[in-house]
This record gives sequence, C-alpha cells and structure tokens, in this order.
Amino acid sequence: MPGHDAHTAAERRFSVNLSMLFTELPLLERPAAAAAAGFTAVELWWPWAGSPTPGRSELDALGEAIDGAGVRLTGLNFYAGRLPGPDRGALSVPGAESERFRANVEVAAELAGALGCRALNALYGNRVDGVPAAEQDALALENLALAAAAADRVGAILLVETLNRTESPRYPLVSAQAAVEVVDHVNRVTGLGNARFLMDLYHLSMNGEDLPRAIERYASVTGHVQIADNPGRGAPGTGGLPLDDLLRRLHKAGYEGWIGLEYKPGDLPSAEAFGWLPPGARAAR
Repeated sequence: MPGHDAHTAAERRFSVNLSMLFTELPLLERPAAAAAAGFTAVELWWPWAGSPTPGRSELDALGEAIDGAGVRLTGLNFYAGRLPGPDRGALSVPGAESERFRANVEVAAELAGALGCRALNALYGNRVDGVPAAEQDALALENLALAAAAADRVGAILLVETLNRTESPRYPLVSAQAAVEVVDHVNRVTGLGNARFLMDLYHLSMNGEDLPRAIERYASVTGHVQIADNPGRGAPGTGGLPLDDLLRRLHKAGYEGWIGLEYKPGDLPSAEAFGWLPPGARAAR
C-alpha cells in the first residue's frame, strides 16, 4: 500500500485467496506457491464448482497440499454454484441448487474442521424469476441455520457476505446493513451466536457505501475482512481506495481478525502481485 506503515502492516494477519490468486497453477500447487511468496495463511472459495460432494481422495489431496505447504486454511466457502461464473451462491435457490448446498454443508464443515479452519462463508444466492423474494428468504434462513449449526460443531463461525450490485445485479445483499440483518436473524433463530458479517471493502466501495461509517457501525459484528482496490479489483495501490487508512480504522474499531487478499493479479504472475506488502509482513504473527 502506498505510504503504508511497515510496523502497522506487520501487525496485520493476511490470508491469500487461492481462488483469485495463483489461479494460473493447478489447485493443489497453489498453497505451496503462497508459502513461497511468504504467506502462512490461505482461504478458498469452494474449489469444486461442479460438485458439492467430491470424493474422499479429492478432499484428502487438498488437505495434504495445505498441510504440506505449511500454511493454514483460514476461510472456506460452502458450495456456491458456478463461481466464478453466473452464480452467487445456492442456499436461497429453490430446487436442485438448495439441495446441493444442503448436501455440501457437512462436507465443507468436516473439511474445515480437519484443517483447523474457523470461518465458513455462505453466499446467499441470486434472486430467481417467478419465485417470491419472501419464499427465497425463508429457504435461505432455513439453510443458513443448518450451516451455522454445522460450523458450530467444528468450532467455526458462519459468514454472510455483501456483494456489489454492478457485478451481481440479482444478488439481494448489496449493502452492509442487508447482510448484517441476515446475520442477526440467523443468530436469533439458532441461538448459537456464531453468524458474522464478511466485510469486503471492495464490494462495499462498489456500492458507494461510506466505508469509514460502515467500519464504525459494523466492525463489532464482522468475522472476516477481504480487500481489493477499486476500480479494477486489483492489488492495493492499483486503484484509489485508501486501504491502509481503512485497515487502521478497522483495527481501532477492535477488529483483529484475518484480512483476505481477494484481488486480481492483473497481467502479473500472482507471485509478483504482492509488491505493496513487504515480505516481512506477509507471514501471520
């Protein structure tokens, strides 16, 4: 980050999103590539977009790749349909997609538990033509409650994320408040208290939110933060977001969790897309 304070950066805990970075490599080679770049933590979207229930050999191979690289998995998405692609989650989509999500819940939670991953992200899903929004929301609450219970059993939190309306026009949670309302609803229904907001500063900025105000209001219910610059969704310093200042504000507001690097490397090989962050600040403290 231009003008960043190295001491401040060293106090932050960064996690590399292996579904956005190092995608030029096969999935099983990405954890080692992140480690070679100096990172000790990674996160992932659900890696098998076509399968909510991959075979044991595939699950074990991913676990071995992560363990073998000496990195920690800090975040994992539940099955979310074709991502990247036209889908934005499955849990509120009636029929086959909702069933795939339910089939995935225990599989994803078991994988997270085996790897010590303490955060599972559940993308809400797009609105569907011909289905009342209230019907989708009722289905979503039912499925989020199942996901929260599964996450709780492995000592994990459940994350609910805001996306941006430009890139996800059919996704209903396009403000911080909308996602936090879902979080609150899930916590009331389950009584578990383990649902949290996933604050993605790129998506919030794309929606035109007042980011300092969002941090002030929602840091206390935030379970994970993701960053990318805007415009372009590139590395910090490639756009105009004051990310260093925003991360300082988050820290001041009490957020001490992981900061997921969920950005596009652009024309660079992924290994060269971290010039904004000194090598000594990449390993989690």
